[in-house]
Amino acid sequence: MTTSLARRAVFGVIVPSTNTVVEDEYNLMRPPGISVHTGRIHMRNESLAGDDRFEEFLAELRTELGAAIDRVMTAKPDGMIMGMSAETFWGGVEGSGKFTAWVRERCGLTPATGAAACAAALTALGVRRIGVITPYQPVGDVQVREFFEGLGFEVDQVLGLKCPTATSIAEVPLAEVERAFLAVDGPRVDALVQAGTNLPAVAVAADLETRLGKPVLAINAATFWYALRQAGFTDRITGFGRLLEQL
Repeated sequence: MTTSLARRAVFGVIVPSTNTVVEDEYNLMRPPGISVHTGRIHMRNESLAGDDRFEEFLAELRTELGAAIDRVMTAKPDGMIMGMSAETFWGGVEGSGKFTAWVRERCGLTPATGAAACAAALTALGVRRIGVITPYQPVGDVQVREFFEGLGFEVDQVLGLKCPTATSIAEVPLAEVERAFLAVDGPRVDALVQAGTNLPAVAVAADLETRLGKPVLAINAATFWYALRQAGFTDRITGFGRLLEQL
């Protein structure tokens, strides 16, 4: 569907109701004539304190996810983007594939997911050994590692910030995001990757790419890049890292 303002495409974006970063970062990056419209997953309890509560959070997300997809589909989007990442990594490569298939069956659109986007970006960049940061509890970090290793990437280190609530992820200072990236860097690491869509990392990642001379992938930039390229849009967008600028 196109509209008078979105002359090229309309994207639906699914985010937890606690997320305050995805819409900001996507709107900064989106090309002219393309719009993004959010379906929010109602999260009643924002606590992420500990592995058990983190898994409970994901269970609540799964329960509410279908309704959020149904709501955003009333806007008749041309594409679907998952603006939430933990669930897209869960269960490794097989679990990620099942999640994508479930969303496609629900809405008829193949979603751009954070996990698939990061994998596609790393492949396009020709890198194998990565350092990863997340806002997650340890149980989530394990899932991220297993996903990448299941695809044959070497994961040097995963650093989880263990944010205590879903909303507090967006409050992590940019300087702390930078320190986390640098903590998982090293001479043997080909690229740095960030998971967790409510962690504000796009600007930090773009700056570090220039300074470090290696790819630094913020998940929101990677997922938006992937969604655009899946849909056939080849716009080169400056200021948000080499994926959007060059690939």
